[in-house]
Amino acid sequence: MANINPYLTFKGNCEEAFNFYKSVFGGEFATIMRMGDGSGGMEVPDAAKNQIMHVALPVGDTAMLMGSDAMEGFGPPFNAGNNFSVAVGPKSKEEADKLYNGLAAGGTQTMPMADAFWGAYFGMLVDKFGIQWMVNFDASRNA
Repeated sequence: MANINPYLTFKGNCEEAFNFYKSVFGGEFATIMRMGDGSGGMEVPDAAKNQIMHVALPVGDTAMLMGSDAMEGFGPPFNAGNNFSVAVGPKSKEEADKLYNGLAAGGTQTMPMADAFWGAYFGMLVDKFGIQWMVNFDASRNA
């Protein structure tokens, strides 16, 4: 069965926020990628290259607190109070499609499931209740 984790979006202060969360929860970042590290061919303005594309902080035995900065044209726009998603980590590509299609029923697909430049199979949607979801199957982590 898939893992479910909160995914937080910030307006340029993701690194500051996650350093704070790290000081509270302890541990080390499992992943930290900057916008300038790679954007799948998307042009990244110089001012945004040091911003966070993705960060993951393990919390407890199984949870992962994840986040990123909102960059215009890269994902949904930043809106305070609506700047979170639920990230789902399925165990197979088939499960990813099943979960994505089920959650998308009656909702809005914002990024259809497809191979992503970071090597995962990824998609985003807003369900019929207005909840934002990210589905990310990473074969290298499920081997």
